[in-house]
Amino acid sequence: MTETGATMRISQLAFPTAIAALACALLAGCGRSQPRPDTVRAPNIPASFDVTLVADKDNQFDLDGAPLSEEDLKSAFRYRQEESLPLGTVLLKRGEKEKIKNEHIVELARIAHQMHFRAFIDEKGEVSEIVAQTKEQAEGKPAAPAAPEHPIPHGGMR
Repeated sequence: MTETGATMRISQLAFPTAIAALACALLAGCGRSQPRPDTVRAPNIPASFDVTLVADKDNQFDLDGAPLSEEDLKSAFRYRQEESLPLGTVLLKRGEKEKIKNEHIVELARIAHQMHFRAFIDEKGEVSEIVAQTKEQAEGKPAAPAAPEHPIPHGGMR
């Protein structure tokens, strides 16, 4: 066998092997299940949820077939509270054509924090709870001391 024939065989085998190794590396990276940084694995997932939302395009939410913006969703939740309808747990699921984006999570976390309910997301059959953090908590800084509930008025006595 000549030197060029051996070199040709090695290069013919090396190229497909390199492609296969690259494909395996890409598949291994895709299969890794890393939770989002703003969610935690929920240890006590409710058996059912009071409200189920679906991620919709343009960072909107689908509630019972109606696409809602963040403000519209807040209004719908306020209505539920005023009518004494249950609003303790909310689940956000992936839509048929739209995946859950970070914007969906941030908006839902903001609403959940303001309206005092627990929010969850269902991604690929795995349910996680959305945890709202302040900017200081996210950066690892100590939180500012809480203001007193009933401050003493200036010049007055309690």
